[in-house]
Amino acid sequence: MPIGTITGGGLVGAMDIITISSPADIDHAVAQLNIPQFNVIYEKCSPIPLRCKPPGFASLLQAIIGQQVLVASAAAIWERIQAAGLCRAAAMAQASTEDLARLGLSRPKIRYAKALALSGLDYEGLAALSDAEVLSRLTAITGIGRWTAEVYALQALGRADVFPHGDLALQEAARQVFHLPKRPSEADMRALAENWAPFRAVAARLLWAYYKDHKSREGIG
Repeated sequence: MPIGTITGGGLVGAMDIITISSPADIDHAVAQLNIPQFNVIYEKCSPIPLRCKPPGFASLLQAIIGQQVLVASAAAIWERIQAAGLCRAAAMAQASTEDLARLGLSRPKIRYAKALALSGLDYEGLAALSDAEVLSRLTAITGIGRWTAEVYALQALGRADVFPHGDLALQEAARQVFHLPKRPSEADMRALAENWAPFRAVAARLLWAYYKDHKSREGIG
């Protein structure tokens, strides 16, 4: 399946898989979307972070660690996992439950980390799959839900049209940016994000940038 960046591949739609890999890709996508609210965020918060991570076990494990925990807590646990040398599948597979618990992993997270380590996932092969196939392959692994799969596809595979609909920060940012009466549900976000195809991953980056800037101005973080 042909793969290319949006700026390097000529016309969007000429490629089966479009990826985001540079600031120029974000610039191009924002211009193509041409949504007033996103244009304002782009002007105010640029440069918009790429949020790219290397594909592989470590990035997917980090996404699992970040499920349903505070950002600071996830970062602290991840630092301990790195220090313990458990960022490789083979090392994680051999780690004891007791050792992982001491690093701060809950029992469910220990089970999920082990399941990923033993899954035999073909990380290189994911790059050639469609977005739907990537999400299906990832969510088939114990402990990987839709949010984790979407975050990995967006950050590690650079997919241009993937959006983590269940992300609370994105939901809250969308509520504020689009003056919604309440924070949209995952289903609401899925419907709203349809309007941002084929660059939903860029829309997510813009909303994350807005959320971070808004929190900073409020003195929250």
